[in-house]
Amino acid sequence: MSAGSILLLDAAVIGGLMVALWLVSLLLRDASIVDPFWGTGFVVTGWTAAVAGEVSGWGLVLALLTTAWGLRLSLHLARRNLGHGEDFRYQAMRKRFPRFELTSLVIVFGLQGLLMWIVALPLQLAPAFDGSRHLLGALGVAVWAVGLAFEAIGDAQLARFRADPANKGRVLDTGLWRYTRHPNYFGDACVWWGLWLVALGAGAPWWTVVGPVVMTVLLRRVSGVTLLERSLAQRRPGYEDYVRRTSAFVPRPPR
Repeated sequence: MSAGSILLLDAAVIGGLMVALWLVSLLLRDASIVDPFWGTGFVVTGWTAAVAGEVSGWGLVLALLTTAWGLRLSLHLARRNLGHGEDFRYQAMRKRFPRFELTSLVIVFGLQGLLMWIVALPLQLAPAFDGSRHLLGALGVAVWAVGLAFEAIGDAQLARFRADPANKGRVLDTGLWRYTRHPNYFGDACVWWGLWLVALGAGAPWWTVVGPVVMTVLLRRVSGVTLLERSLAQRRPGYEDYVRRTSAFVPRPPR
């Protein structure tokens, strides 16, 4: 199947999944169910392209790495979020948009579907080419592994910290959180740069770099660090001091 056909097929699959998820959100009155689906959506996108392109070699490795990352993230977010009501971000949107049930199809589910399709460009286009650049592929797996470790360990450390009632209102500044305020977001970015390198090894064109670039910008400047810290500074005493001594994204020794 050609590259264009794979892109159209994935667009249709993502669109259908997002519409179905939107309908479920109307029944539950909870738009935040879109968040746990984020990782799984990339798994579906990656395997749709892989099956359509009859992948092997580095293309198959790419699909497997995406599956490991995506399912771990979805399970983590599902355990953390489901059953606790709608996230405060979506509650704020409900107040801002009078017809949120309808507009959420565009501003929440449609937008996330579009971003998913863009970020997943390396996954979608790698199966359309036949490449065997082993050095790039191996480097990508290494970067992916570092990213997954940061993301998984950071999430586990935060979950353990929150589970202790004695830490209520306190700031986590130990473990990976001593070196970066967002090890999970940094790890997420590394995962996508690693996947892009693996995609290059499988033969994807270089301009698919737009995928990890968009993901990094989202994590660093839009829905990740910036949005979260805006609320943390108000809810956590001592967080401003933590900000002054700790890197926002890339790990480094604290000041």
